[in-house]
Amino acid sequence: MNSSSDFMPKECFLTKGVGRHAQKLMSFELALRDAGIEKQNIVRVSSIYPTSCKIVPMKEGQPKLLPGQVTFCVLAEAATDEPNRLICAGIGLAIPKNHAHGYIAEHHGYGMAEKRTEDLCEDLAATMLATTLGIPFDPEKAWNEREQQYQMSGEIVKTRAYVQTAEGDKTGIWTSVVAAVVFIL
Repeated sequence: MNSSSDFMPKECFLTKGVGRHAQKLMSFELALRDAGIEKQNIVRVSSIYPTSCKIVPMKEGQPKLLPGQVTFCVLAEAATDEPNRLICAGIGLAIPKNHAHGYIAEHHGYGMAEKRTEDLCEDLAATMLATTLGIPFDPEKAWNEREQQYQMSGEIVKTRAYVQTAEGDKTGIWTSVVAAVVFIL
């Protein structure tokens, strides 16, 4: 019998990728290949960043995964077969100072440039964390204003975003983007 600590990620890495192919499924596969996680049996999980988890570079974390392994990740993906349509997939991360759990937010959509997607993903994660920590914030303020407010509270130590954008292939074949936080048990 496995203990619950067997399922507690000890490390994670962030990754992203783009794929293009005539078939939608293959464009997704190629995006996973570009992200370096195509050999995993991916299980999507929700948005809690574990207290004991350490972020490692992809080149350090990826070799710890075995082909065919069930791999937990927070995954954002988007696809289009419309020429020139802008697509985005992004992950936001917010970690508190008190070693409590943090938050991961994923976003996927259309028409948003990289910077705007980064800001949204980071804002989503930080806002989820802020609400659990009781940090007051004004949802009407822009992300950069709220970010300063969160930092001044001293409760949120780190926020970051990892985003992949792409324009739909001009010939109309499928274009897919992915962004993920990949957990290592």
